[in-house]
Amino acid sequence: MAVVYLVQHAEKQSEPGDPELTELGREQASRTAEMLSGHGVRAVFSSPLRRALQTARPIADAVGVEVVEDRRLAERMNWDGRQPLAAFLADWDRATRVRDFAPPTGDSSHRAAARLIAFVQSVADMPGPVVAVSHGGVTTDMLRTLLGDDQVPRVLLEQGVPSCAITTLEGSRVLQVAAVDHF
Repeated sequence: MAVVYLVQHAEKQSEPGDPELTELGREQASRTAEMLSGHGVRAVFSSPLRRALQTARPIADAVGVEVVEDRRLAERMNWDGRQPLAAFLADWDRATRVRDFAPPTGDSSHRAAARLIAFVQSVADMPGPVVAVSHGGVTTDMLRTLLGDDQVPRVLLEQGVPSCAITTLEGSRVLQVAAVDHF
């Protein structure tokens, strides 16, 4: 069963839509690539959002593969600026608390978790470890489903997944949650 390194995208610009990484984010992606280059990674997948792709590309370059985009790695919701930020955050909060609530601009927490779990299951038989660059909300949604709310570190629910944190899975078994020891 392939090990999946689920990487949170690096620090992004604070703007709506599909923002790029910050300078710090580019450094984080580079350091993450350096660390993962010694792990025998055989494939790199990414959410189609720019911040995830910009995190995935240095990793793919370091291990000598192409990035494969996969929509199942996308965030539960993405603020595009069409609704006021306060309304988006209220929808985000409600979707976090009420896991079956489907906001008008995204997936419910349960649906996002199922989508990410389906991705992990689809790569389970690949040879060697794989990297999947995704987003904090959907990663937390998946962890809540696999581990239960009481086993997910509170800091992830309250502050989100840190930039370039790595959650390691083997199938549906969670080996490590949001590790940042490569920084």
